[in-house]
Amino acid sequence: MDSFERKALDYYGEVIINKHLIHEAGFGARAIPTYVGEWILSHFAQDGNLTEESRDRIAAFLGRFLPTKGQKDEIKNRLLKMEQVQLLDDYRVAVNLKTGERQLHIPLLDITDARVRGDIVDKNELLVTSGVWGIGDLFYVPPENRGERGQVWLREFRPFQISSVDLDYFRSCRQHFTRDEWLDLMVSSIGFNPHVLDETQKMVLITRIIPLAEPRVNVVELAPKGTGKSFVYDNLSRYARVIGGGKITPAVLFHNLASHTPGLITRYDAIVLDEIQSVRGDSAGELVAGLKVYLESGRYSRGNTMGTSEAGFVMLGNLTLDEEKRPVHADEGLFNEIPNFLRETAFIDRIHGLVAGWEMERVTKDTPSRSLGFKGDFFSEILHVLRREAQYGEYVSQNMRLINCDDLRDRKAISRLATGYLKLLFPDMNPTEEEFRAYCVKPAVELRQRVRDELHKMDSEYAAVKIGVG
Repeated sequence: MDSFERKALDYYGEVIINKHLIHEAGFGARAIPTYVGEWILSHFAQDGNLTEESRDRIAAFLGRFLPTKGQKDEIKNRLLKMEQVQLLDDYRVAVNLKTGERQLHIPLLDITDARVRGDIVDKNELLVTSGVWGIGDLFYVPPENRGERGQVWLREFRPFQISSVDLDYFRSCRQHFTRDEWLDLMVSSIGFNPHVLDETQKMVLITRIIPLAEPRVNVVELAPKGTGKSFVYDNLSRYARVIGGGKITPAVLFHNLASHTPGLITRYDAIVLDEIQSVRGDSAGELVAGLKVYLESGRYSRGNTMGTSEAGFVMLGNLTLDEEKRPVHADEGLFNEIPNFLRETAFIDRIHGLVAGWEMERVTKDTPSRSLGFKGDFFSEILHVLRREAQYGEYVSQNMRLINCDDLRDRKAISRLATGYLKLLFPDMNPTEEEFRAYCVKPAVELRQRVRDELHKMDSEYAAVKIGVG
């Protein structure tokens, strides 16, 4: 056992889990994120190990509460026969102000108009924001009269999530770890094996989760296929929403005027646009126009509806490498492989950092963590709570010194990114002066410098600037 694992057990105890167990548990093709799987494991593993009895109990649990998608009509038939069904799923509630109804989404059954009592929503407010994985007790109410429709109701709900976290304790225990030990604990908690990564690659992984810990951070990561770009967002936090390639509309992102429902940016901490090379915008250009306003100010408007949000944007794109594993289009422009409608310089300038995903190797059998790390639901909640902590930004503003950085957007981007690194690597806010420069400010400058370099390649009006760290 490594030193960071021993310390993790000593100081964090019950919120620590063997991250490799998720690959041994036999979840198979069950479509559940890692943090849900770890919740299940934490209830059935014995002394942190998977015994035959543990495996049998997990299999029985899955068989009872998590049927396969192909069994959905069988489940619906049980409901039709007035049986009560207990189902593990990613439940979410949409509020329809026109009808005054709360419409429950049950993905496994492809139902979007089930009903739920108001007191259940009040006790589980995430149902109306990001959604919540949990076990729901479902029953069916048949129609009373011809022409009416039957309804599925959620009677009881048991969420799979930690109810609260002690952020002060989390921060205070950081002092017992060296910088390298803490970095390895973070990497393992993300789900990657720290023993097969160098420090540059570890910092790429840390950068990926900055938008989950710091409000309104906007980054682009370009990397070859198969390097695990979207894995973190799909599996680490329920507060991240991944959108695959295809057409993305302003109604989905900002506000749906037809249904009067708020868009994704109001419900999640981070919106992740995966496979951006295949993303299509709207013909009227409303999407990019709305994004430019939002990325700059955090404000959005559609029709007569205006609002604000703290969600960050992450854009993930594939990149072609040469024989030396460097980007093929490094000279003419790294953004050559993303859609034209996203290559407008005014849009790119609002991106805080360009993540060098090409530094990562393809995912192999050795990539997943085999070490201890924070349980997914706990780590997710820690990242979410850290977003509200303003003292980190104050620390950065008082201690960061930049050279040749007069542009306001550059300074804002670097400050926000450095704040994210400080939260993740030094949550106790006790780095040495050199550690703060090397692990918070310098990587933040590098992220923004790449954006500035690409802007200069795209438009000579953007002067070549070399930002330094004082």
